[in-house]
Amino acid sequence: MIPKKNKILYVTDLSFNSTYAFRSALNAAKLYDAGIIILHVHVPLSQTAQSSLNSVLNREQQMLILEHDIAQAKDRIRTRLKQFCGKQSISDPECLRRVISIEAFEGYPAEVILEKADEFDCDAIVLGAHSGDIITNIFLESASHRVLRSVSKPVFIIPSPKGETNITFPDF
Repeated sequence: MIPKKNKILYVTDLSFNSTYAFRSALNAAKLYDAGIIILHVHVPLSQTAQSSLNSVLNREQQMLILEHDIAQAKDRIRTRLKQFCGKQSISDPECLRRVISIEAFEGYPAEVILEKADEFDCDAIVLGAHSGDIITNIFLESASHRVLRSVSKPVFIIPSPKGETNITFPDF
């Protein structure tokens, strides 16, 4: 018997085809009658960049910028979610209802994903595989591998299609 899934953690980096992986998270949620928690991880600056920033902005100013960036990421997710669910309304009229919450945090992706999957008591994790530049691929693939090595929950890694799909959001 397949164990019941109540919550699915869908992780997005807001890339060109990231919503493609959301479709898989939504299909899993429909299959298990589960809710979805959407997670975005804002990657911190490198030490060199942080040192440069420290020379021109105080900690309070930096926190305001971070809070703005996180709020902006959540707004982008809400906008995409409404667009996506608008397109899906015929096949899943309860698309928006399946989303329990939208969360965004600063940190290193693997650490935040693992921490939040436990904190939110998620039963599965859905991640998109990336097809960006080599630096992005190395960084994000290492995060995916770390998640896979460190978690005892099912993890679904969805390959990103090449080019546009019917759910691509090129305006972001």
